[in-house]
Amino acid sequence: MSHRFTQVDVFSASPTRGNALAVVHDADDLTDDDMAAFARWTNLSETTFLLKPTVPDADYRLRIFTPLQELPFAGHPTLGSCHAWLRAGGKASGDRVVQQCAAGLIEVRREDDRLAFKAPPLVRSGAVEPEIFAKALDGTGLTPETVVDAAWVDNGPGWMGLLLRSSLDVLAIKPDFPRLKGMRVGVIGPVETGDGTDCDFEVRAFTAAGFEDAATGSLNAGLAVWLTGNGHAPNRYVAAQGTMIGRKARLHVTRDGGEIWLGGHCHTVISGKAEFETGTTAP
Repeated sequence: MSHRFTQVDVFSASPTRGNALAVVHDADDLTDDDMAAFARWTNLSETTFLLKPTVPDADYRLRIFTPLQELPFAGHPTLGSCHAWLRAGGKASGDRVVQQCAAGLIEVRREDDRLAFKAPPLVRSGAVEPEIFAKALDGTGLTPETVVDAAWVDNGPGWMGLLLRSSLDVLAIKPDFPRLKGMRVGVIGPVETGDGTDCDFEVRAFTAAGFEDAATGSLNAGLAVWLTGNGHAPNRYVAAQGTMIGRKARLHVTRDGGEIWLGGHCHTVISGKAEFETGTTAP
């Protein structure tokens, strides 16, 4: 079975400086095992599969896999998959693209030369439990004095958020991934005014799989819901991510009334075909 394949760079104006995403098109004939095996093989943070929608309001359906599990929602896979779908000739039925995924219907709109998705509601919010907060501090090397606030910002993948005093505190973290095992911890801190950067906040994402993510739409969407809601962030800002791992991701946040939109650039880097053997789970 031959399928159109696209590899997209998401959340950077410069291709290869954001977060990579593998997209398999027209994947309705693939089994769950086929998808999981291919995601393990690509070994990217996420691999997605575009399918026909099963509800009338959606333009396409998306399944999102890490090398370890399927996710109900993720941000850079949403934008990168929408970009790949549009480049392959997809046409929205309305003025916005509507993606169907396990988390529900996600709207995507154009913002100049960027795509942006409407943040889904949080499925878990509020204060982080003391024992979990202590484990997050232990794994990041932070002290309670460095943390301004902490909350669950989970819109599907399970993120918690830590607001730090400054971007310098964020960049100074040396994560201990064995101590963070099983946790998804996002940290954010404001950039000092006048330092010449093109962003307002610095973000880092420490995944449950034991690596630092280059650009994380779900985390940043959850952080935006939390921080614009409590006045720690303005209604429009730009977050940098990936700095400590050699990337230059920029995530654009807009609070439009009660809606949070998270946008970024997308670039096709690789186009081709992926071959799947019929009756096996190997790509």
